[in-house]
Amino acid sequence: MKLIKLIFSFSLTLSLIFLHPLPTHAAPNKPEGACGEGFVNTALGCISTDVDDGGFINSILQLAIGLGGIIALLLILGGVFIITTSAGNPDKLNQGKELITSAVSGLLFIILSIFLLNLIGVQILSIPGF
Repeated sequence: MKLIKLIFSFSLTLSLIFLHPLPTHAAPNKPEGACGEGFVNTALGCISTDVDDGGFINSILQLAIGLGGIIALLLILGGVFIITTSAGNPDKLNQGKELITSAVSGLLFIILSIFLLNLIGVQILSIPGF
C-alpha cells in the first residue's frame, strides 16, 4: 500500500511539474492569457513556435511527458479499483496486478528516457534547445 501511495504522489508531482503552463510573455496592454510573439495560445497553455532554438520541441516534450504521467496515474488507479472489486476472484486479481505493473514500468520508462535524454543530449552532446 505504501508503494502505491508513493507511486501516486510521484506521478502526480511529475504531471504537475510538466503540465505547468509555460510563461506567457504577455505585454501589459494584452488581455490576460494572451501569448507573446513566437507563442501560440492553446488549451494546454502557450506553446513556442520557435523551431530554430528547439522551443517547439521542448514544449511538445513537456506536454507528452505530463500526459504520460497522467495516463500512468489513471492506469494505476484503475488497477487498484480492479483489485479492490475483485472479491477474491484470482483472474481479476491478476488482471489488476498486471495493470499496475504495466503502468509502473511505463512510468519508469518515461523517467529513464528523460534521464537519458538529459545525459546524452544536454550534458554529453550539448545539443542546443534542450
